Amino acid sequence: MLSKNAFSALLILLALAFMYTALSGSFKEVKTISISELVGKINADQVVKITVMDSDLTITMKDGAEFLSKKENEAALSETFKNYGLTDEKLAKIVIDIQNPSGVWYWLAVLLPFLLPLLLVVAFFWLTARQVQRANIQAFTFGQSRARVIYPDNKKERVMFKDVAGAKEAKEELVEIVDFLKSPKKFLDIGAKIPKGVLLMGAPGTGKTLIAKAVAGEAGVPFFHMSASEFVEMFVGVGASRVRDLFKMAKKAAPSIIFIDEVDAIGRHRGAGMGGGHDEREQTLNQILVELDGFETNEAVIVMAATNRPDVLDPALLRPGRFDRRVIIDLPDINDREAILKIHSLKKPLAKDVDFKRIAERTPGFSGADLANLVNEAAILTARNARKEVTQLDIINSIEKVMLGPERKSHILSDKEKKIAAYHEAGHALVAALMPDTDPVHKISIISRGRAAGFTLKLPLEDRHFYTKTHFISELAVSLGGYASEEVVFKEFTTGASDDLKKATDLARALVTKYGMSEKFGPMAFSGHEENVFLGRDFGSSKDYSETVASLIDSEVSNFMKNAFKTAKEVLTKHRDVLDALAQKLITEETVERDEFANFIKSYGLV
Repeated sequence: MLSKNAFSALLILLALAFMYTALSGSFKEVKTISISELVGKINADQVVKITVMDSDLTITMKDGAEFLSKKENEAALSETFKNYGLTDEKLAKIVIDIQNPSGVWYWLAVLLPFLLPLLLVVAFFWLTARQVQRANIQAFTFGQSRARVIYPDNKKERVMFKDVAGAKEAKEELVEIVDFLKSPKKFLDIGAKIPKGVLLMGAPGTGKTLIAKAVAGEAGVPFFHMSASEFVEMFVGVGASRVRDLFKMAKKAAPSIIFIDEVDAIGRHRGAGMGGGHDEREQTLNQILVELDGFETNEAVIVMAATNRPDVLDPALLRPGRFDRRVIIDLPDINDREAILKIHSLKKPLAKDVDFKRIAERTPGFSGADLANLVNEAAILTARNARKEVTQLDIINSIEKVMLGPERKSHILSDKEKKIAAYHEAGHALVAALMPDTDPVHKISIISRGRAAGFTLKLPLEDRHFYTKTHFISELAVSLGGYASEEVVFKEFTTGASDDLKKATDLARALVTKYGMSEKFGPMAFSGHEENVFLGRDFGSSKDYSETVASLIDSEVSNFMKNAFKTAKEVLTKHRDVLDALAQKLITEETVERDEFANFIKSYGLV
């Protein structure tokens, strides 16, 4: 602060100095002569005009030159000249102009030398006082809530249930919250207590914040929105102070809704860290617990919170009387995806060939945020190509961009690498087509996207919630199809299968330790690294089995991987001619679509 004040004062000083220099430079430097010299010049007929201002004389010569002189303060100019023997005839030839001291420049020239230091000191103290006042205001407002408020009359930011596609069960669960906020007397008269806290749980991007806004919009109440991380500061007690201030504001505006986004930032299980129980995060959580428990039955304030990690929340947050109403928001199904796509496409010009049903079929596992990004990417692609309408092909290309990354046209493969990539992707696709209970292949490409040199896109025909062991065994073989293809064709492996191996190994381990699908272990599950995330996944993980069992798990995982590799290799060896033909087709065309691939497989009598 001091350095900023000093810099400001220096700037003011420089400005004033520049002004004074400019003013000083506006006065000409004139030579001063004595009265006797002036009389001599008058007698020589060299003087044409004398300007008198107090005791100062400005003499103008015939040649245009100017001189300065001074007379006695009390004596008149004519009297002074007579004392020096100047005749009236000589004096009559001269124009004498008597002026009173006036004018801005004159007074500035007189006052500035005295005002400059005073102005500098005043400016310095003014800036310092202003900074101190600002610091005092910040000190008093440091503990105040920074929540953003959306009022019911704000039509621009207000969200209604009709603006939220899908999530039918979640909206049905929240309708009673809307009814309570609209008419709380109906519930209170019968002795009913509405839940004080509503916890929205779901994967990232499923629309938890949007649904919370829609509840406030439907109820027509103020919506106080704040991220949990905004409570916590480096100073202990600030978070608790902001919690108190937020609830105070909401109670004044009741009926209202408080929404805390990403509540797990402060709501994690207490006592699980290494720094003791007196850190700022835990103090903030304690204050939230107190505020939730301190509500009276006539206070129509609902607290809503969102998290995608409900497993790490403190049990005190989830007990009855606090966040006892939990609403799960799942990823949208095919019908919900279609409705979401239509909502996000309302303000975009669409071509007649756009089929949202087909797009919804190709986007299983996409969240609402993914679908919004998908439509936006399609619009960007259309604008980049200087077209006026978004086509079906634009949206399909955007699916691949969202899933895999942008197309890398500069990543050009050599002929040898192109052949390896073609056989690798052909191996994945062929095994996927011939193994039971696998998802159909939608596209095969050896055009680089994101970090992949090529890809085989498999998508289910319908949303699946349960998976069989047969499906997982087939998926393992498909994952190792590219790896096996390299062995069958080139008798050598490349680094292109590294990501496939990682995903396949994770799936094989899950079959043994999580899903109970191992014949050796039977219906048993073993704790993994996800059990404790407070002290780090490796440091905080605890095993409920011995080292001997761990060795057996590793052996069983290895068996799953080896059997999958053997299966994939047998399929590709048996149908080597189909593999060669498909790889050659990829080398030539670079991309094979779903219908084209299905016809190709049929032509060899494999379906």
